Amino acid sequence: MNTRPSMLPDPGEAPPGPAVPPAKSLTMKHDIPTQRVILVDDSEHDNFFHDLALRKSGFAGEIKIYDKGEDALEFLLQDRVSVPTLVLMDINMAGMGGFELARALDQQLDPGVPLQLHMLTSSSWSVDRATADSIGRIQGYLAKPLTRETAAALMAGP
Repeated sequence: MNTRPSMLPDPGEAPPGPAVPPAKSLTMKHDIPTQRVILVDDSEHDNFFHDLALRKSGFAGEIKIYDKGEDALEFLLQDRVSVPTLVLMDINMAGMGGFELARALDQQLDPGVPLQLHMLTSSSWSVDRATADSIGRIQGYLAKPLTRETAAALMAGP
């Protein structure tokens, strides 16, 4: 018998409803495996669930969680992306949202840093997808919740 609360699906299950395919390639531009994942979402529950999905996918690296885009930006600019990093961002957050964070990183980081950005959202609005596609640094547009299969695909090299 499943004892999980009904609001938290198993990280191995596909999300209900139609899957939102990625906007661009899911693999790192560099041949170096991802060593750090940064989750940027103001939902504590989503962050917990996505952390769990990443661990169940076999990811053993560092996971940092920020509930504000401003805090994630400050960390990434200070760190200068010292290790290959995957950032999964929600679109709508109080203060700096995911699109604003992606634009700031696009403008302020060296284009060659080992960074991949993906929107991780519940939005299926075509205008949000088009906005993501218009920001050069964003490599994917993924539907919440993150599953262990999607997480494993994101960690896979080219």
